[in-house]
Amino acid sequence: MKKKPIYVEIPIQADIDDVWLKTQKPELHEQWDLRFSTITYLPKASAEEPQSFLYETKVAPGIKVAGWGKSIGTHNKKDGSKTSSLHFGTQQRISPIAEGKGYWQYIPAANGTTFLTQYDYKVRFGVTGGLLDLIFRPLMGWATALSFDVLKRWIEKEELPRTQYNRLVISAIITMLFFFIWLYHGLVPKLMTRQSEEVSMLSSLTFMDKPAAEQGVVLVGLLEIIFAAFWLLYREKRHLLALQMILFPIGTMCALIADPSVSSHPFTPVTFNASLWVISIIGFILAKDLPTASSCKRKRTGES
Repeated sequence: MKKKPIYVEIPIQADIDDVWLKTQKPELHEQWDLRFSTITYLPKASAEEPQSFLYETKVAPGIKVAGWGKSIGTHNKKDGSKTSSLHFGTQQRISPIAEGKGYWQYIPAANGTTFLTQYDYKVRFGVTGGLLDLIFRPLMGWATALSFDVLKRWIEKEELPRTQYNRLVISAIITMLFFFIWLYHGLVPKLMTRQSEEVSMLSSLTFMDKPAAEQGVVLVGLLEIIFAAFWLLYREKRHLLALQMILFPIGTMCALIADPSVSSHPFTPVTFNASLWVISIIGFILAKDLPTASSCKRKRTGES
């Protein structure tokens, strides 16, 4: 089955010349595009020749994929739009991509510029490469779309790409941290071991007898596991962080009311919950207006 080319489109509130500069100048391009770590233009004999270049992409610490590229030409149309065609490839067998072709298009719009790309590539390793591409192609599409949104925010809001990516990575780490914390605390002390302290604290707060409190602890554990799942599935992480900014102080007060002696325990809920509360605040601040691949159109429509 023939696979569809990767298509990404985004509106940018800026003149074509501004978008062109940050996408065609190598030292600016490599700042926002996840697909390239470095881009080096090679000398050419005349302005009419295609622009050849070399690129590198860091795929892991100490591992790079190096490749070549050639900008076929720049075409200006009467309506003011521009098109830049590209031929690229790599000889390194670590890369699933052998070579490919595509283009960038810059179209004047009422509020600025519509910036879009479409590209396709040939894979190596035959059938195995084709199967691998079932995962790799969506990942490349996602990386392209995320990069386009980072570019858009750089141009419109003047937030540097490095700052945007740092916020995105830190937010992802915070997401995984809270997923682990809620999953662990719901699963281990409440469902798997049913710690006596958990039962005792719930009994003190609700005046339940021990059997009822044990069932209550199981219910709380299930709720915490469900909340952990929300950290993976729910997109609006700031909603979850805001909720935690309320829950952690309440949880701390409840623990102290149920058993004041916990304030002197090692890893007391007072310091533990305070730490998580501060991390929630930091996460809430950093997660505001994060770049996202979902800002881009991923299917071509009409003449766009």
